[in-house]
Amino acid sequence: MHWLLNTVYVLLLTCLSPLIVWRMMRHGRYRRGLAAKLLGRLQRPPGVRPVVWFHAVSVGEVVQLQKIVLEFRRATADRFAVLVTTSTDTGFDLAQQRFPDCTVDWFPLDFSWAVRNAISRVQPVQVVLMELELWPGFMAACRNRGIPAAIVNARLSERSFRRYQRVRGLLQPMFSGLRLIAAQSPAIAERLRLLGARPEALQITGSIKFDGTECRVDHPGLSALRAAFLMEHSGPVLVAGSTQEPEERLILDAWQQLQPEFPELTLILVPRHKERFDAVAELVQQRGCGLIRRSAGATAVHLPAARDSLGRPAVRLLDTIGELSACWGLADLAFVGGSFGNRGGQNMIEPAAWGAAVLFGPHTWNFRDVVQVFLEANACLQLTDPAELLPALRGLLQDPAAAKRLGATARQTVQRQQGAVAVTIQLLLERCELEQHLPVQVITRAA
Repeated sequence: MHWLLNTVYVLLLTCLSPLIVWRMMRHGRYRRGLAAKLLGRLQRPPGVRPVVWFHAVSVGEVVQLQKIVLEFRRATADRFAVLVTTSTDTGFDLAQQRFPDCTVDWFPLDFSWAVRNAISRVQPVQVVLMELELWPGFMAACRNRGIPAAIVNARLSERSFRRYQRVRGLLQPMFSGLRLIAAQSPAIAERLRLLGARPEALQITGSIKFDGTECRVDHPGLSALRAAFLMEHSGPVLVAGSTQEPEERLILDAWQQLQPEFPELTLILVPRHKERFDAVAELVQQRGCGLIRRSAGATAVHLPAARDSLGRPAVRLLDTIGELSACWGLADLAFVGGSFGNRGGQNMIEPAAWGAAVLFGPHTWNFRDVVQVFLEANACLQLTDPAELLPALRGLLQDPAAAKRLGATARQTVQRQQGAVAVTIQLLLERCELEQHLPVQVITRAA
């Protein structure tokens, strides 16, 4: 089996090598962590404490993983050393920021030698994977060595499920070997069962994305952004977050058409990928709009730049990583990107938790269950077509009281869904044999 997987991976890398090399040269991606990725030379956390290995593939998963790790360390009185791995450059950079007192490294590619070496070096007593980051070689190595493996905050869209069903025979050993699968909803749990997960391993916990949102008016990130963006005025703010092409153009079109009627409306753009920051800045300037870039820092911006030559508020561009969560706190209206493109939407829970009036497009398969919760509570606006964007924004701006009610309903909906993190931690302790490493008093307190 190992040789077959290795052969398939080598063939895939060979086919993708022109694209990989181009991205390495053009964007500087994939260059870091080669020894860890290709050879499994991961760092084991220092000391003699047993190691729990947490993995989050990229930025979104790293943000959610922070809630799990913080609560895990609290519940276990820090009796375990923590290794956090990720797979992308942006995810790695954010993990280093979010886990300063944990060991952060790269997840090995699924070659048998890399996986074998990584597990031998780390010697984890448990592996915890975020959402659905499964690799057959890695899972087989954990199973062969008796290492309990768990998936937390598991999600699987209907679209992905249909695709996975075609290769169910290959996936069944991976799913059946999992000690715990903490699913976000009953529908997701049923899809995973049909793919081979053992019913006794499946638990429905809800989505941890509803937990741990920091929505305080004294949030330090919020005040830092307000200062950097020179936002001392009281006009309405539209934040378009996690956007992809052509969503920035669509939002700019709508904003410019709304300006004569709502001249104080401020727009903040937050592209999903850092490779597009400069392109979006150029797009804004081509439209003749003023521009304030977060990366310039507050000291580099002078007060007149807060407006363009026509007296309109300058467009703000959040071109840094890890600040979107706080940026949603500036929004009166929040457009969640990836929903008019091909990415399946992005996290709409954070702007809802801040009490913004949330709207997004039709393509939200990555958050189908979350969207259903909001739609049933009448806590969001889902648009079917880009042509609906302008009238939807105009309607919310013309009726601020209705926009506030929509935002308040969204915040209440998030609050009703919270609690998944605590349930997940207790399941990890009970189902994955971690209690054998803890003193009785710690187990009692965690319970």
